Amino acid sequence: MVESDLTPRGWLRHQATHVRTLLMQGVGLGLVAGCLTIVQMGLLAWIVSRLTMNGVLVDELLLPFMGLVLVIILRAMAQWGQESAGVEAGLRVRSRIRAELLDHLAALGPQRLSDQHSAGLGGQLVEQVEALDGYFARFLPQLRLAVLLPLLILFVVLWLDWLAALFLLLSAPLIPLFMALVGMGAERLNREQFLAVTRLAGHFLDRVRGITTLQLFNHTERSVDEVFTAADDYRQRSMRTLRIAFLSSAVLEFFASVAIAVVAIYIGFGLLGYISFGPADELTLFSGLFILLMAPEFFQPLRTLSQHYHDRAAALGAADGLVKLLKRPLPAKPSSSEATATEKVRGSRIRLEGAVVSYPERGRVLGPLDLVVEPGECLAVVGPSGTGKSTLLHLLAGLVTPDEGRSEVSPASPIAWMDQRPWLVKGSLAENLRLAAPDADDERLRHAVRQAGLEALIDTLPDGLETPLGERGLGLSGGQGQRLALARVFLSQAPLVLLDEPTVSLDADTEAQVVESLRHLIDEGRTLIVATHHPALFEMADRVIRLHEGRVIDPQRRGRNEIEQ
Repeated sequence: MVESDLTPRGWLRHQATHVRTLLMQGVGLGLVAGCLTIVQMGLLAWIVSRLTMNGVLVDELLLPFMGLVLVIILRAMAQWGQESAGVEAGLRVRSRIRAELLDHLAALGPQRLSDQHSAGLGGQLVEQVEALDGYFARFLPQLRLAVLLPLLILFVVLWLDWLAALFLLLSAPLIPLFMALVGMGAERLNREQFLAVTRLAGHFLDRVRGITTLQLFNHTERSVDEVFTAADDYRQRSMRTLRIAFLSSAVLEFFASVAIAVVAIYIGFGLLGYISFGPADELTLFSGLFILLMAPEFFQPLRTLSQHYHDRAAALGAADGLVKLLKRPLPAKPSSSEATATEKVRGSRIRLEGAVVSYPERGRVLGPLDLVVEPGECLAVVGPSGTGKSTLLHLLAGLVTPDEGRSEVSPASPIAWMDQRPWLVKGSLAENLRLAAPDADDERLRHAVRQAGLEALIDTLPDGLETPLGERGLGLSGGQGQRLALARVFLSQAPLVLLDEPTVSLDADTEAQVVESLRHLIDEGRTLIVATHHPALFEMADRVIRLHEGRVIDPQRRGRNEIEQ
């Protein structure tokens, strides 16, 4: 759950608290690696000094050389441990956020996400969540090391030569200052880049889904050009982001190189005796070489931070979209008293008391509504389009919850649902049917097809029930797809059946056959609720209710002649 006033930065900080131990472990190992680097440079400077200034033979320095190799090995192991801790932290955060997003999307339901493109949501679950990895795995640990390691090195240099330490201290603040200035633009560009890739995904998926229609109307080349234009826009935005990343690295390298050059000049002239100011007279080959070796290491944590700075910008850009999605309000959970009431009616009836459903973009679309449906009853819901018939079915199916009032529908009771636009998957007819009954044999499938009025079509197909369908039922007409979805309802053993315009796009003979099959469902004792405009359906109903502006007017018992047309 995301607080309404939580910013993307605050949300990222909150996520970091869940992997604080791993982050601290990475920082600790980074400090160990930094300390071993100081020891390594000190040993190297001491060995060079002994060989050149004291005339010591190489054989006499075997032990220091072995120590140098050991330090290098230990430093590599510490760096490996630091990377491993960061990778594990990033993995845990991404897994947690992805699970949180999936739970939030499931709680919102399809109706509250109707304004979101499925490709865009998929991109957020994959691309934007993955973009958070570098922030937790690399940037956050390095952010602390970029402060601690230069301070540690600065104290060592200060102990050796305070003037060289002053040069390093004066140059250090310039690097993060310019990194921050460059990073301001990088965050905005990354946010725009994620929006562009989300639009591109939706644009591409829409064209793929409608490829048959585009071919029929000879618009394929135009669609290819549109996809190319959208992809080229994304390319340009990506290149802008990369230019910012390279610019930040160039700025850092420039100031680091200048600072190292100043230190090198000071040490060189100090050793030659051209500088007598301050501690320059006390410089030795060991101290001068040690400081010179430490100067690049002083800037190395800042260099590494600069390399990972674009990870921060990418994470902030991704977090902006993720936080907006997580801020979408969830439906209200029933109170304990309402939950108790729901348990009491489980398996006995459906009850709505003052139920109101509203959508942000449309306002109130249903209610206040009071309704009781007894077990085994057939209820027909009629009314003009836009009066809330489909929303009522969504409420009974649990796809939406009431903003006000109570909806007592047993959550444990299976529900058979058929929408106006049934969802068909790529696969055979039998595979689409078995979505409702995975264990159904061919005989059950054929019986369901017969009930739905689709047997004549199946008999004409060479492969019968094994005939493959394309994406979204490609290969079937609208009416045939409707009947295939209706066959799934007949296969289901759910006690509650919700149908939204089940006879749309059917001819009169097929409609009569389907109505007769629906009567069999009622005879089996199932509760049937149908939203329809067709007289044949509300003639068979035990009760008919008419909706007007989301409210029930003139509920009637049996018969269409009593319903105002």
